[in-house]
Amino acid sequence: MKDDPSTVNGAETLMLGEMLTLPQNFGNIFLGETFSSYISVHNDSNQIVKDILVKADLQTSSQRLNLSASSAAVTELKPDCCIDDVIHHEVKEIGTHILVCAVSYTTQMGEKMYFRKFFKFQTDEVFLEAQIQNITTSPMFMEKVSLEPSIMYNVAELNTVDTSGERASTFGSRTYLQPMDTRQYLYCLKPKQEFAEKAGVIKGVTVIGKLDIVWKTNLGERGRLQTSQLQRMAPGYGDVRLSLETIPDTVSLEEPFNITCKITNCSERTMDLVLEMCNTSSIHWCGVSGRQLGKLHPSSSLHLALTLLSSVQGLQSVSGLRLTDTFLKRTYEYDDIAQVCVVSSEVKKIKEEVL
Repeated sequence: MKDDPSTVNGAETLMLGEMLTLPQNFGNIFLGETFSSYISVHNDSNQIVKDILVKADLQTSSQRLNLSASSAAVTELKPDCCIDDVIHHEVKEIGTHILVCAVSYTTQMGEKMYFRKFFKFQTDEVFLEAQIQNITTSPMFMEKVSLEPSIMYNVAELNTVDTSGERASTFGSRTYLQPMDTRQYLYCLKPKQEFAEKAGVIKGVTVIGKLDIVWKTNLGERGRLQTSQLQRMAPGYGDVRLSLETIPDTVSLEEPFNITCKITNCSERTMDLVLEMCNTSSIHWCGVSGRQLGKLHPSSSLHLALTLLSSVQGLQSVSGLRLTDTFLKRTYEYDDIAQVCVVSSEVKKIKEEVL
């Protein structure tokens, strides 16, 4: 950073800045890729802290995965020292993924402290790899291998490279396939905007398209093969999906804070929803429980602003939301929606002054 003319003078003397850290929303990662992240917990204070436990979880639409290399607590962490970890995860689902990093420790006064960070990324793209093998006894010329997407997707072929401003095949200028040789063709599919915004549309077994393969034999005879519609299993969200749009990182003890929820009807029928808010031992909802949300048509969504407060310090789980469909008298329960770090007003004030 000292030698980089694009950085601010003296930036190398400061601690890790935003240029080297993940933003809370850091874009997209592709299905099939491996998500890797370096986690560093640094003791900025002038005191030794004890029993440090660092936990990294990845929350997907269907499960919560623990990515931490070790579940054992570190005995102590001296001032200006770090605890480092590198995590990896192969992305196997589409939709929003949230990396939750939680840290707990004990001060010299014996007080237990907690904090956590959320980092979110999307996996909207789907990669399709097609392996084509020549099982004949003579070479063949591959005239065309293309993917015709379904109406829900746009496709981009990833079988060319940019050479001097022109697109050239990754297989070279001669597209001959020798006997028993195999080639891999890669395509990227992304949901069209009108379908991506409706979570209930792309669910279950969905059609992504079909392959069209055209070749010629060594005598010039043309052959063609068109596959049936290729299918994939999209992640399921049940009849009603509840997701968090906004939530603060840190809140004050016994002070109200706001969150925004998104409710999506993933079923094929209209629902008449009623919202109930059930208090837990630490989380208390503000407002009227049993509120009528009205009718929600299939594949439609609504945004809901809610207010709550916590009566207990530390890392608290937001739970207790219930949605009831009055048509079928069916209740959907939503617990452990997210976690929020609750601190005393004095601690938060000192933190804000330091920042």
